[in-house]
Amino acid sequence: MKNIILCGFMGCGKSTIGRIMSKKADLSFVDMDRYIEEKQNMTVAEIFEKYGEEGFRDLEHEACLELSQREDQVIAAGGGTLTFKRNIDALKSSGRIIFIDVSYENLCERLKRDTRRPLLQVENRNERIKELLEKRLPIYRGAASIIVNGNFSSRVVAYNILGIIR
Repeated sequence: MKNIILCGFMGCGKSTIGRIMSKKADLSFVDMDRYIEEKQNMTVAEIFEKYGEEGFRDLEHEACLELSQREDQVIAAGGGTLTFKRNIDALKSSGRIIFIDVSYENLCERLKRDTRRPLLQVENRNERIKELLEKRLPIYRGAASIIVNGNFSSRVVAYNILGIIR
């Protein structure tokens, strides 16, 4: 089976949904951020601190190329992964990209206590979410072959996706 690539904004549930899907469909699961962290032996925040966002994005692209060479995976792409055409091209060649669309209000609620994501460690988090979301939504929609409503529980969204792709 080709890969299933989950994309969407930070906090949309890609990792949780991906884990549920992989168990239900008997596929391996890869959280791209964790994959990069394990390869670098550093957290995403440490990578950002040491190499900057550009350095992280280069590592992310390497991960896209590596993961696109495999099959039978559910891949939870990082929130910014598919904002780069080179990553879209690599991942699209290996499977279907599914955009998990979550409302701005729900994202703000889900991310209000986040301390892990470097791009959200700012004074006005909701403004930052709004700004990034406005830039990223058209890109996510353009990259995806399937768009699902992610404003439900992770289990409901995972089962909806599996129902669509079967």
